[in-house]
Amino acid sequence: MKLARISLSGASIALLAIQLALVSSIAAKYLYQRLACPRVWTRAAAYDPEMLMLGRYLRLQLTVDGCQSTLPSAKEAAMPRNLDGVPVGPVYSIHAPQNVQFPAQLKVENNKLEAIRIPDSDNRPLGVMVEGAPGASCQDLRLAAPVDFYIAEHAADPSRLQPGQELWIEVTIPPQGPPRPLQLALKQDGAWKPLAFQ
Repeated sequence: MKLARISLSGASIALLAIQLALVSSIAAKYLYQRLACPRVWTRAAAYDPEMLMLGRYLRLQLTVDGCQSTLPSAKEAAMPRNLDGVPVGPVYSIHAPQNVQFPAQLKVENNKLEAIRIPDSDNRPLGVMVEGAPGASCQDLRLAAPVDFYIAEHAADPSRLQPGQELWIEVTIPPQGPPRPLQLALKQDGAWKPLAFQ
């Protein structure tokens, strides 16, 4: 049996070099952001743990602190007040019949993931959408879009929590776009257990 000879033309070599350069530049960008961008741990809620087309993964909705943000409408925030009716402290809760959403810029402050609302007059398409459920504290707002964390096919599903356990995730916060997941941990009674997926 005679095998056909494989010959590479100049055009195919150039195309291969361009594709390698593109992939390498994306990998270099992510590596740089992983090293240079701020990192933070935040609580996560997992759902929809599998998708046949992409493999096994966790979809995680991240908790953010939005207490430094004003809501789109002041009527949607319920502030604690003293006996004179004067608002006290920065903490408020969502006072609306349905979820409240607003665009925000993320930042890390005092080891917390915080969301700072982008004003309506600022027509920047950047930022992420943050939402709060009726009755939720401004400390427990969530990112509207989940992040995906891929796990090994035979690894135990960490989203099945025991009573008293919380799922936490460490993420990097790039200048633009959503947080990028790094690692998971379980928290119970103040103790941390990092999760490794091989």
